[in-house]
Amino acid sequence: QVHLEESGGGLVQTGGSLRLSCAATGSRFGINLMGWYRQAPGKDRAMVASIRDDGSTRYAAFVEGRFTISRDSAKDTAYLQMSDLSPEDTGLYYCTVKDGYMDYWGEGSQVTVSA
Repeated sequence: QVHLEESGGGLVQTGGSLRLSCAATGSRFGINLMGWYRQAPGKDRAMVASIRDDGSTRYAAFVEGRFTISRDSAKDTAYLQMSDLSPEDTGLYYCTVKDGYMDYWGEGSQVTVSA
């Protein structure tokens, strides 16, 4: 059973930055994918960014150029550096990982961007 420890959410003003962290423990097969989804109030959960064990990354169009995902494979920890934040980025950010063929989700980190 993989456990995810998330941190780094909070309140920031428009144009500010935040960094989210997600540390995975208890992997059985090797974490091959780590990423974040977010859910804004009244909207569906949407993919934000992901990073594979080969280092390849994928971003949603609405964060391209502003967010950067990275990973410390030795620690099974991923980071999401978020810059130039706007109120539209407000939401609950969920870390997700794939251990073998199993998906695991964190409880979410609240990110609130004030105007």
